Amino acid sequence: MSKTALLIIDMFNDFDFVGGDDLLRNTEPIVDPILKLKRHFKDADLPVIYCNDNFGQWKDSTEDIVRHVEASKGRDIAKRIEPEDKEYFIIKPRHSAFYGTQLDILLRQLDVEKIVMTGVASDICILFSANDGYMREYELHVPRDCVAAETDKRNDSALTVIHEALGIPIDDAKTYIHDQKS
Repeated sequence: MSKTALLIIDMFNDFDFVGGDDLLRNTEPIVDPILKLKRHFKDADLPVIYCNDNFGQWKDSTEDIVRHVEASKGRDIAKRIEPEDKEYFIIKPRHSAFYGTQLDILLRQLDVEKIVMTGVASDICILFSANDGYMREYELHVPRDCVAAETDKRNDSALTVIHEALGIPIDDAKTYIHDQKS
């Protein structure tokens, strides 16, 4: 049986940009479903990997990013979804979790073949990461209730592209957890 990893993309976010308030409002409802998936992965001893923007700060560490976000509008979300022991945190310089990072190397060392992608923004970082994961021949899943964009229209459009162009299933967290237990 192939190993599955959970990616949590850009949930450490300061929401300090044009459209940030809209993204923050649309991100709040996805936190609980992501946390349920995270608990499922931890209970199954499967990898949980955070992939997060570096906010253009090339010298920042994971701790610096967490501190930066905890002093921003994103602090409540960051506190709820903070990484725990034995979870990975990869700092990414651009939109894709794969571009310019060690993610692919880590996934291969962990014998991961399937990835469940969660986080924000579905129309940018999730879309670009899904495309790069597809190009690297991972089996991908995107739970609809675990991704968000600035608007519902942008979220729906991104999920349509992810599903129709890449053939990636768009389901929800409960369906994924139920399917894994069967």
